[in-house]
Amino acid sequence: MASKKQEAAEAAIDKTRVVHDGQEYTEVKEGLGRILIPASANAVTTEKDAQAEEDRQKVFYNPIQQFNRDLTVLAIKAYGEEIAAKRRKTAENKLNKRKRKRADNEDTGPQKQDKPAHDVPMDGEAAAAVAPGDPMDTSEPQNGPVTATDQAVAEEISKAKETGGGIAVAGESVGTTNGDSTIGGEARQRKPDPPRFTILDALSATGLRALRYVQELPFVTSVTANDLTASAVEAIRRNAEHNGIADKVNATQSDARAHMYSLIAQEVTQEHARNPHLARRGAPAPSKKYDVIDLDPYGTAATFFDAAVHAVRDDGGLLCVTCTDSGVWASHGYSEKAFALYGGIPVKGFHSHEAGLRLILNGLAQTAAKQGLAIEPLLSLSIDYYLRIFVQIKKSPASVKFLAGKTMIVYSCDQGCGSWETQMLLRNKKASNNKGTSFFYKHGLSMGPTADSHCAHCGSKTHLSGPMYGGPLHNREFIQRILDDLPNVDEKIYGTTARIEGMLQTALEEYLPPPPDPHPSIKDDELAAIEPYPFYFHPTTLAGTVHSICPDEESFRGALRGLGYEVTRSHCKPGSIKTNAPWAVIWHIMREWVRQKAPVKVENIKEGSAAYKILRLGRDDSEKTDEASAAIDKLEVVFDKAAGQDKTRKNLVRYQVNPKENWGPLSRARG
Repeated sequence: MASKKQEAAEAAIDKTRVVHDGQEYTEVKEGLGRILIPASANAVTTEKDAQAEEDRQKVFYNPIQQFNRDLTVLAIKAYGEEIAAKRRKTAENKLNKRKRKRADNEDTGPQKQDKPAHDVPMDGEAAAAVAPGDPMDTSEPQNGPVTATDQAVAEEISKAKETGGGIAVAGESVGTTNGDSTIGGEARQRKPDPPRFTILDALSATGLRALRYVQELPFVTSVTANDLTASAVEAIRRNAEHNGIADKVNATQSDARAHMYSLIAQEVTQEHARNPHLARRGAPAPSKKYDVIDLDPYGTAATFFDAAVHAVRDDGGLLCVTCTDSGVWASHGYSEKAFALYGGIPVKGFHSHEAGLRLILNGLAQTAAKQGLAIEPLLSLSIDYYLRIFVQIKKSPASVKFLAGKTMIVYSCDQGCGSWETQMLLRNKKASNNKGTSFFYKHGLSMGPTADSHCAHCGSKTHLSGPMYGGPLHNREFIQRILDDLPNVDEKIYGTTARIEGMLQTALEEYLPPPPDPHPSIKDDELAAIEPYPFYFHPTTLAGTVHSICPDEESFRGALRGLGYEVTRSHCKPGSIKTNAPWAVIWHIMREWVRQKAPVKVENIKEGSAAYKILRLGRDDSEKTDEASAAIDKLEVVFDKAAGQDKTRKNLVRYQVNPKENWGPLSRARG
């Protein structure tokens, strides 16, 4: 008999048994996509059998990542609808411009005959201008009988003349008015083709993502589903056929990097071979690059970064990246591997997952910068055991110049109180001309270390982390577009909308306004924007440092707000606190918490420890302090729970609720 754990897992996924090409499969439905997984010969009755079936699967499918796939579809929808609308508008403008130009030419040209041209006998030169078999050629063929197609077209033209209507020729509307061109008295009405929008699912496995993109995103014209293993490609083709969308899903078997690099050569050679006049004129060939590239590997995506920035459109293409190796980028146990993959050292501490996001963004940004490309993070999320980022790529050598000034190193007191200090590698400094009438940015060197080798608060040794991305993690307008669309989506298709709303709302609230800029705003301010208050902490880590009872979140938030500071949370960890208060103020609040609410046993605190120094035990009252510290010590701290209550939307699923026991990444596919 199946265990309750398995029953719950099976109930969460819509599965049915189907027969395809004489073979029995288990059909798994997710969104509008349906994938076929070869049915097991033996029934799954125990947890051991379930593990055995997982090991036998030929292609990778993890139901836990439905949240990832739902979120990705909605993110591409928010991105793609805007892109498709712009392209439709551009195509319509070009078409209208051609119509106006032709209309002007007709007005200034010779007077046309009232008699339709196809009723006028053609001379030899005019007859030669109409190619044999041309659907607009209504004259009697010189050689051979009239074909059925010719007869049908002639009848349609005759009927259109009588009724004043139009006909369709070669996929185009032909009418008597508003034509784009006129042949034989009949006007062609051209409509712009749907704008091209292509997606690459670079590591497709079952092809589930590709199936969902085609069926749930109406503006998508084609999806390339690529995988390295033959069994996966076979499954992709089988699933595309099963869903009835084989014409829009192009299954390819290749190394994902080789496929993406191949676009560079194809874009130049193939298009110019078909259109030699493009090469002669030096005109750029139409781009074959993808509008969206989805990288969702088993492990790190760093090995695909360079190929991806070459293969995605450089006029605002979208990269969707997943990295599941959190043991590398969110842990200090493999710092050497993190540097090899992402070009930076991770941090040790409660805030390691946000630092991991910034490490990976920095690795991607530096890879793109080598090609004169700049990145704009639209949405960067730490989710469960992996991260998911959505980054827009643009060709902008001017923007690349700002990258060093948005790249930071971190000094972490990871063995003491847990505080940190940050420093940018370069300075993007706003300057004015000699007259002070205009402002611009200068890129200059940063000064020496902004932090000492020992922590200013507890005296412990500090360690170096980074370099990592120091700019904003999200685009708030992009997040808001997804949130605005959520009430319109079908929860039967997107089964994780509650969690999507909670996580995106939390990410939207992460924003803390920067200090006021005394200079006027200029267009490059957005390029120079940095995150002035990165990272977060948890009151339990503070309490653990000073060996006291942990303050409740409402009281701690209320104390910060009572002192005039902004307070929010991070989407990365429950109970997290982000604030623009300096560490000196945070530790002053903790000292007041110990004094007012939770006294500690001083005799149990070791002399010279972090707690000993932060609580200022053994300190002589006559000891002099600097003016800033003296001013902070005079601040009156009130632990006001009412002021610290969450005033944002209630009942949001902001963080993951365990879907089942022992959940997480499954085993690698056995292709």
